[in-house]
Amino acid sequence: MEVRSEGPQLRTDKLPPPPPRTRAQVWFIRICSSILLWTCIVQLVAVGELWNPRLLTGLSNHLNGIKTSPLRSEVAAPTVPVPARVYKSNGYLRVSCNGGLNQMRAAFSIQICDMVTVARLLNLTLVVPELDKTSFWADHSDFGDIFDVNHFIHSLRDEVHIIKRLPKRLSQRAGYQALEMPPVSWSSEKYYLEQILPLFSKYKVIRFNKTDARLANNGLPIDLQKLRCRVNYQALKFTPQIEVLGHKLVQILRGKGSFVALHLRYEMDMLAFSGCTHGCSDEEAEELKRMRYAYPWWREKEINSAERRLQGLCPLTPEEVALVLQALGFQKDAQIYIASGEIYGGERRLTALRTAFPRIVKKEILLDSDNLRQFQNHSSQMAALDFMVSIASDIFIPTYNGNMAKLVEGHRRYLGSGKTILLDRGRLVELVDSYQNRTLSWDEFAVAVRLAHEKRIGQPACRKVILGKPKEEDYFYSNPQECLCDKLDCHEVLRPCN
Repeated sequence: MEVRSEGPQLRTDKLPPPPPRTRAQVWFIRICSSILLWTCIVQLVAVGELWNPRLLTGLSNHLNGIKTSPLRSEVAAPTVPVPARVYKSNGYLRVSCNGGLNQMRAAFSIQICDMVTVARLLNLTLVVPELDKTSFWADHSDFGDIFDVNHFIHSLRDEVHIIKRLPKRLSQRAGYQALEMPPVSWSSEKYYLEQILPLFSKYKVIRFNKTDARLANNGLPIDLQKLRCRVNYQALKFTPQIEVLGHKLVQILRGKGSFVALHLRYEMDMLAFSGCTHGCSDEEAEELKRMRYAYPWWREKEINSAERRLQGLCPLTPEEVALVLQALGFQKDAQIYIASGEIYGGERRLTALRTAFPRIVKKEILLDSDNLRQFQNHSSQMAALDFMVSIASDIFIPTYNGNMAKLVEGHRRYLGSGKTILLDRGRLVELVDSYQNRTLSWDEFAVAVRLAHEKRIGQPACRKVILGKPKEEDYFYSNPQECLCDKLDCHEVLRPCN
């Protein structure tokens, strides 16, 4: 009996082959695949940067063969994105960070920290700060050339809404004119709440065209003081390029032993604008004077250099520094990193210092020219490298208490780093002159120098408050005492000040 299948019959003949793809179709598929692949990579990188801002830096280090072990100068960034703070914005705040006499990372970061705090206090939307490009240094660096913009925005999203640029409807191209003004220096919380905030009801955008020293050192609520520290020590992170090279510098130095970072503030601009010419020839003193007169914005033209030096208002000369370091007990084999720009007078002025301490090095010596080429003619970015080395050094010694010295001092105090020797310049010039006049022997000179600095090595201390004279009191960023509460008991830290 023949059995027949009731289901569908399978065909055993072969299907005709698909028509061959044309060259255009092949290239079209390849292009679409490439676009899809790169889109996925960009999305992964964006998510990785949000969840772990150090991911790209580590990848860059790995590809370049640079091992970056954790440094004491690093403050761990949060790995989980903080929730955004929800608030009704009262307006947009634009700020221009002016360099002044110390145009570098320090000057900019201090102003940025204060302006973030003002934006938080007034519930404003902050536009990523602009940096001064018209000063003596003619540095054309933008915020994003020095700092990691995305990290800055994301790490503060639970405090302030920060945007990279104004909405088009409020831009100058759209015909909108913002109010430009400099806020009053050393101002309190009350000033901003009572005098600045009402202006935003009339002007949607206000641009602060001067932002140096616009927030008081003392008298602010502790949460605002801590926000200033958070911006400074966590949100302001250098670009990956600067961080990689800064870590490399520190690794090279540590590979040769402990090291001292000497912030030798003896550049041409410093001497010209301060009027300090001790140790300079008559021709050099005249050159510095001409430079001072060439800049109309610098009001003080005629300056008595000798008087200013005796008042302790001049940076120590390289020759004076050599004597002071020897008196403090530094040995001839000490490794000393010069954190500064070009020394006025060049190698001739460094002769005495190099003779006393042959192991003097600078970034230009430790790094290949190829490494530094990208930072040439950008003083702020070059100063960022010096800043990183100064923070990580075993001992930091500034020869002038400018913005960088103050910021490094406070950063090291916050981190609990090694010694920061704060030179008493007024006392030192007296002792140096007495030694050179042979009214003091070397032993007497050395003992006097050490006694003068027993309590000037960056120990925890209460900030000095001088009512009505904010310029003379201790600077918040050199001693952020309120921010030590995360490490110590707040009452123990603040009790001596109450």
